[in-house]
Amino acid sequence: MDQAAPHRPAAPPPDFAAALAAGPLVLDGGLSNQLAAAGFDLADELWSARLLADAPEAVLAAHRAYFAAGARVAITASYQAGFAGFARRGVGRAAAARLMAGSVELAREAARGLPGPRRWVAASVGPYGAVLADGSEYRGRYGLTAAELEAFHRPRLEVLAAAGPDVLALETVPDVDEARVLLRAVRGLGVPAWLSFGAAGGLTRAGQPLAEAFALAAGVDEVVAVGVNCCTPEEADAAVALAARVSGKPVVVYPNSGEGWDATAGAWCGEPTFAAARVAGWLADGARLVGGCCRVGPAGIRAVAAEVAEVAVRGRQPG
Repeated sequence: MDQAAPHRPAAPPPDFAAALAAGPLVLDGGLSNQLAAAGFDLADELWSARLLADAPEAVLAAHRAYFAAGARVAITASYQAGFAGFARRGVGRAAAARLMAGSVELAREAARGLPGPRRWVAASVGPYGAVLADGSEYRGRYGLTAAELEAFHRPRLEVLAAAGPDVLALETVPDVDEARVLLRAVRGLGVPAWLSFGAAGGLTRAGQPLAEAFALAAGVDEVVAVGVNCCTPEEADAAVALAARVSGKPVVVYPNSGEGWDATAGAWCGEPTFAAARVAGWLADGARLVGGCCRVGPAGIRAVAAEVAEVAVRGRQPG
């Protein structure tokens, strides 16, 4: 009789950094535009985070729509969430913490039971300017000290990290100074992070050279990727190679549709220029996380996923 094979415990799932090393991952698109398309009014200082309390099922449906389109990573609805913003709506600190942690669970629930490769959850951490809901994330330089910024960021980072995301998405960061604070604040949390800047004209939104911004991540073990988001696709084209060269890290890139946001009018203007045809260039230049931001919906992410798959097929073909 054949001897029974010895029992081997199941291998632990790979961590996020290992997944990046294995190949590119497709991010989702703009959560806010997907929620707006479903009929929700997001004209609120909490933006999409308001629906964590008012309509969590809508957030769940939005995540599912992006997974169905081919996204491998869902970014949570916590971008504009903060204790002060919830407090102004009468939500106490403990309840606010539960809502922020719930954003991670909603994304995890959306992935639960899906066939195919593993899906990942990125907990969104927007800049301080996002919670002001006045367009400050497109300017930076809020007049706060580094200590004041860290006192704002660290508590919500702790809440989100404790909820068990795969990665923290430090996104739309407008300012080198705020990035330094965020990099200090993620130390010791036990969760990797990506660092993604807003950009315009080869500079951060606060006017510093992008090379200086990307270089901050070079020696930070917690950072698994660095790059840009919520910028034009044209800006992203130039930034990817620079981020890879300066940081030595995998690059994250998820631009908006190419339309411009008029913070004064509270409206988008211009024509979209986002196209999946750009993806091959981003991948060649070092991108390993690719997706879309504002105004890029499931159709755009479906096209991105198809392009990533096509690049992989071409890479396997004999030269």
